[in-house]
Amino acid sequence: MKNLNLPKKVFIKEVGPRDGFQIEKKFVPTENKIEVIDMLSACGFADIQYTAFVHPKAIPNMADAAEVSAKIKRPAGVEFTALIPNQKGYERACGLGLKRVELTMSATDSHNLSNLNCTSLESIARLEECLKLGLETQLCAGLAVVFGCPFEGRPPYERIRMLVDRIVGLGIKDLGLADTSGVGDPKQVYDICARLVDAYPSVTFYVHVHNTHGAAVANILAAMQAGITHFDSSVAGLGGCPYAPGASGNVATEDIVQIFEYMGIETGIDIDRLIAAAKRVEEIVGHSDSATLKAGKMGHLVEGGPICQNNRQ
Repeated sequence: MKNLNLPKKVFIKEVGPRDGFQIEKKFVPTENKIEVIDMLSACGFADIQYTAFVHPKAIPNMADAAEVSAKIKRPAGVEFTALIPNQKGYERACGLGLKRVELTMSATDSHNLSNLNCTSLESIARLEECLKLGLETQLCAGLAVVFGCPFEGRPPYERIRMLVDRIVGLGIKDLGLADTSGVGDPKQVYDICARLVDAYPSVTFYVHVHNTHGAAVANILAAMQAGITHFDSSVAGLGGCPYAPGASGNVATEDIVQIFEYMGIETGIDIDRLIAAAKRVEEIVGHSDSATLKAGKMGHLVEGGPICQNNRQ
């Protein structure tokens, strides 16, 4: 059997409290957001993207970002990060003491204009202006619709490479690659990720996949084979972009944590606590897109009962 070339450990950034709650049609009460974030912070995540500092008219569910920031528990070892669209969001996040934030932009101008009312290069200029402020909060970047745009289709690799080159040229070391519409396929994901990993060995790339066409797990595996070890996911499979028509939720965190566990890949995440958090999320919003919540833990479906540690080796 050929070696799948998989890592021994992966890093998962939980984005459900931001990406998941932002898309809900009804406002998710602040106390419920805090409750879920506190549950997630006890699961073993090193990074939780818990809110976004955006205009409340654009994303009403993130209007309570400051209150949530003030009231969540902050256990040692967990970094709480946020999404921002511009300098104003950056200054708000810095004022609340965040140590790291992600400025979002898109790989196509059409999606960038729909989402942020400016072109992709204008968003990069916003990133540069934030960096010029010389504030202590670390800036990362996230590039949406890398694997397919609802308005322009799949952006050519040359376009992606040009944008990544400009972003990295500003000194950015962490960069997200998002399949915002969930239209990527494993071959495409492998090709783009492998080329970027080879071209920028000092950059940490995070792959952020949505499960619109059921290819999220396959795309994660393809990204892993290309050398990616950092991934975004959302508890209970919630999420979606308000400016990407037809996109469904992110891959469910509990689904990939289970899969990684049975593959012998370390995540550092407590699956039982994570499933409890996913169930609570489902109770709060009234829905989920999680295979684990539907079918239960994988070990319960194996002949002879739950798989013990020795059986998995």
